[in-house]
Amino acid sequence: MPQGMFFYISLNNNGEHMNKKIKVGLYGTNGHQIHKLLQNHPLAELHAVAGFDDKTIATLGKSVKIYSSLDELIADKDIDLVSLCSPKRSKQKKHAVKCMKAGKHVYAEKPCAMTVKELDKIIRTSKSTGRIFHEMAGTAFEQPYLEMRKIVQSGKIGTVVQVLAQKSYPYFDTRPQDEDVDGGLMLQVGIHAMRFIEHVACAKIANIEIAQTKLGSTKKGDLRMAVSYLIKLENGGIASALANYLNPRAFPSWGNESLRIFGTKGFIEAVDGGTRTRLVLNEKDCGPIEIKGEAKDYFDMFAASLLGKGKMPLSLEDELHPLRMLLKARG
Repeated sequence: MPQGMFFYISLNNNGEHMNKKIKVGLYGTNGHQIHKLLQNHPLAELHAVAGFDDKTIATLGKSVKIYSSLDELIADKDIDLVSLCSPKRSKQKKHAVKCMKAGKHVYAEKPCAMTVKELDKIIRTSKSTGRIFHEMAGTAFEQPYLEMRKIVQSGKIGTVVQVLAQKSYPYFDTRPQDEDVDGGLMLQVGIHAMRFIEHVACAKIANIEIAQTKLGSTKKGDLRMAVSYLIKLENGGIASALANYLNPRAFPSWGNESLRIFGTKGFIEAVDGGTRTRLVLNEKDCGPIEIKGEAKDYFDMFAASLLGKGKMPLSLEDELHPLRMLLKARG
């Protein structure tokens, strides 16, 4: 097999095997779109885009096809997978379903749905069409959280009893006042905290109660500035989480996150945006966590799984369960 080519597992509509990289189409830039990630990617290549501004298009290269709409994009038979960062998050379920029905696998910005009903529709469509869907849900596979996940799974800190999670971003006046645009604070920022609890602490959420405030916003609208979550876990434990737009711009990183996981044999933590870690067992302060491997990009794992070169670390149900519980709490 020539260098840079890969055995491609039944990704076209006829179920044929093809020796080539995954061809990716991108729709929208409202979120963490993956055009930069696809530069010289070993498993996938950027084939076409839609919903991109002229400035961004100018950086993509002459070989990338430019379409004026999602419908045009998914009509391209060469595209195997569509990455969605829809201009309005409230339309993303519709877009995901449309892509899968057109025979495309889908990788979607969070939140991928705004209601439980929408989430169930995405999952049903994936099953009925045979197209694979994943949300951009890689929080737990960045370092140091991947190493923390491994420590929890090893049983080193015992049974997880309590979790404390935080995710903060800076406020700026251009943040959408309409939650339909980006999903709103509770979903698009709070999802990180819920993934910390479920995917890093490995403790499944049973119920969430929320309290939100608009205090601190400089504009009229629906923008929430802070949200607190009181959480019951399926194993009988408890968790608390918060999300806000109150991270000072002087803070060294754009996102300020903290995670503390308390077990029956010790605790583990990452604070100050994940830059400081600690593992303390009942009989020993182990100090900073030893990071034994590199972070794993979630799209890379998705691409590898489509090519038969690996498996996703989470089932789709487990991947989306943190969002499901947030949507139930949102009502």
